[in-house]
Amino acid sequence: MKKTNRVLGLLMGALIFPVLAIAGPVNINTADAETISEELTGIGLSKAKAIVAYREENGPFKSADDLVLVKGIGEKTLLSIRADVRLETAATKKLKKERS
Repeated sequence: MKKTNRVLGLLMGALIFPVLAIAGPVNINTADAETISEELTGIGLSKAKAIVAYREENGPFKSADDLVLVKGIGEKTLLSIRADVRLETAATKKLKKERS
């Protein structure tokens, strides 16, 4: 029985770990709502749509801290996603490409 539990534990870990490993950095200034919701843990599709709507109405985010201006995102949520938030704009990407 112990061996069976150990094997089940290993299998469950193998199934969960890849999901955790693929969540990661996302550019909130260029990503669509689906990508934002997939990449930022704790951000569902409705909050991701709110992020995109805010960006479309107010322009690109200048700081990750600006996310608290989006309805439904507070300090606690910001703290949990901050490490995976990227802010590069399309103009910045183009400039970097031209310099290469």
